[in-house]
Amino acid sequence: MPTTRRKFIATAAFFPATGLFKSPLFGVPARDRKCRACIIGATGQGDYGHNLHQVFALRPDVEIVGLADQDEAGRRSHAAEAAAARTYADYHEMLTTEKPDLVVIAPRHTVRHREYLLAAVEAGAHGLIEKPIADTLSEADEMLAAVSRRKLKWAVAYNFRPTPIVQHARRLILQEGLIGQVLEVRGRGKEDRRAGGEDMLVLGSHITDLMRSFVGDPLWCEADITVGGRPASKSDVHEATESLGPVVGDRIQATYAFKNGVKGYFASTASEDGNGGRWGLDIFGSRGVVTIRPDMQPMVGLLRDPSWAPFGRIQSWEALPGAPAEVASPNPRAARYAPIVDDLLLAIEEDRDPKVSLRDGLVSLEMLQAVYESHFRQARVSFPLPNRAHPLK
Repeated sequence: MPTTRRKFIATAAFFPATGLFKSPLFGVPARDRKCRACIIGATGQGDYGHNLHQVFALRPDVEIVGLADQDEAGRRSHAAEAAAARTYADYHEMLTTEKPDLVVIAPRHTVRHREYLLAAVEAGAHGLIEKPIADTLSEADEMLAAVSRRKLKWAVAYNFRPTPIVQHARRLILQEGLIGQVLEVRGRGKEDRRAGGEDMLVLGSHITDLMRSFVGDPLWCEADITVGGRPASKSDVHEATESLGPVVGDRIQATYAFKNGVKGYFASTASEDGNGGRWGLDIFGSRGVVTIRPDMQPMVGLLRDPSWAPFGRIQSWEALPGAPAEVASPNPRAARYAPIVDDLLLAIEEDRDPKVSLRDGLVSLEMLQAVYESHFRQARVSFPLPNRAHPLK
C-alpha cells in the first residue's frame, strides 16, 4: 500500500485522544479476504454525490465488483473512475449477481434512496449513503428499522464532521475548555441560488450534523419562513430544483434548544450579494469563538476574546493550537471520506453503530423538517416530531 495512504489514515482517521475515529489500517492488519463492494449511481438523476463512487479506491481490502447506472455513458465513465470490475444497467441484477458485502448509494437526489437502501439491506449488505437520507421521516424510520432488524451497519456521507481538524476542535472545546462554557451555536447555509428552503435541505444538513456533534440532540425548534418578505404559505411550496422533495421560502430562520440552556440558530437568506463564505458553524463560548467553514479541507479559526469583538485589540483570529497538518492525497475528493469508510469497516468488525450513522442522518433530517413544521403550525415543536409525514405535503 502506498506510503501516502498510510500517512493519510494515520492523520485523518485515527484519533486516540478523542476515541471517535479509528482506522482498521492503523495498527490493525487489513483483512485477508477482500470485501466485495457495489456502487449504485444515477447519471443525470443525482449522479454520484461528491465522488462517492471512489470512496473505497484507497482501501486495499475492498474490491469494487460492480457499478449500476441506467445511463450507458455515465455507467462506463464512472466505472472506469471507480475501477469497477463489471457494470449493470439494473442495480437489482447487480445485487443479486455480485452478492456484495458493501454498497454505496451515491445519488444526491433523495427520491429513490429508500428504494436503493431497502434493496441493499435485502441483499444483506452494509453500506454508505449520500445525504439527505430520505424525503420524509417516515421513509427514514423505515430505512433505519430495516437496517437494525438485519443488524447491518450503514454510514452517512457527512464528510465534514469526522475530518481531523473538526475532531480536533471538538476535543479542545468539549474536553479542554478552549473557549470556556459553550453559550450558543450559529449556522448558515451557502446562500447561493438555492438560498432558503433548498439550501437548508441540501447544505443545512451538514450544519445540523455539526451542531449535534458539539451540543447534542435538540429538544425543540421554533422557526419563521418568508417569501418576498411575507410569511410563507402552502401556496408557495414547490419542488426543489433537484429531486429532493418539496421546499419553501427564500428566507429561513430557525432556533433550536439543546440541553443546559444552549441555543442553536440556522439561517439561509436570498440576497443580491450572496456569499458562500458564510456557510458554516460558529461556536460561541464564554472565553472566545471557534468558527468552522466547510471546504475540501475545512477551515477552522479561533478568536480568544470573551467579547467576541476584538475591535483592533491584540486578539485576532488564529489557527487552533496543535491543529493537525493537512495531508496531501492523490484523490482528495474521495480521501475526505476516509474516516467514515474506515470507521464503517471497523464498526462491522466490532458490531457497533458507525460514528456517522444512519440515525445521525435521520435526526439531521428531522431538525430540518421541524423548521417547516414549526412555521406552518406557528408553534414550537418538540423532538422527536410526532408527525413523520412531510410537513409540506
